[in-house]
Amino acid sequence: MPQTPYEMIKAHYDASARGDLAAMLAPLGPQTRWTEMAGFPCAGTYIGPEAVVAGVFEVLGRDWEGFGFTLERLIDGGETIVGVGTYAGTYRQTGKHMSARVTHVWDLKDGTVVNFEQFTDTLLVNQAMRA
Repeated sequence: MPQTPYEMIKAHYDASARGDLAAMLAPLGPQTRWTEMAGFPCAGTYIGPEAVVAGVFEVLGRDWEGFGFTLERLIDGGETIVGVGTYAGTYRQTGKHMSARVTHVWDLKDGTVVNFEQFTDTLLVNQAMRA
């Protein structure tokens, strides 16, 4: 039975919580546009799962100790799903911890994520990155 967009994104977050990268990438297609907010360490738009892994997940894993997202609320808007939560981690170069609120907006069509956009407090993230 096909999953609803809400179920697909909930499964993504569940996979993230257990560190299952393959399951996290499952709802992404080759043309998925993934946008990290200007001012965030991985700022930019990445197209497709491979670009997301290389430009976002690998960079965060390399530069941050324990970087993670805690989902607090998932809002079902049909083909638009909104995840609200908190990023946390320690920047390796400075040893500074950060915690910043974040919202993710997911747009899906025909069972695939077509667009992801992140909104977060980049000042808090960048303060942890400053010596």
